[in-house]
Amino acid sequence: MGLFTMRKPRAYHHEYIYVDERKEKLQKVEENAKRDLGMLPPKEFSPEDIRGKFIEGTTHLKRRKESGRKPLSYGALFVGIVVLLFILHYLVTGEFSF
Repeated sequence: MGLFTMRKPRAYHHEYIYVDERKEKLQKVEENAKRDLGMLPPKEFSPEDIRGKFIEGTTHLKRRKESGRKPLSYGALFVGIVVLLFILHYLVTGEFSF
């Protein structure tokens, strides 16, 4: 019964026309061999570099970093939640005591 079934659309499959995969693979192998032999410096990876890029990309993080202001601590959030629960209890029961 094909009345209630929806067919999924065909998946998009894009093949590059002007790309030589064999040539790219050969260049990667050649570069890795040169790095192993010491002809090229080894690739450096540091998480700090990546973190810096994310902060540079957003303006609100830049402003917060420049102001030096920290987000709320867990203690402040816990106190706020307790106060809100106390207010909710008062609204539901009409009493200040537990």
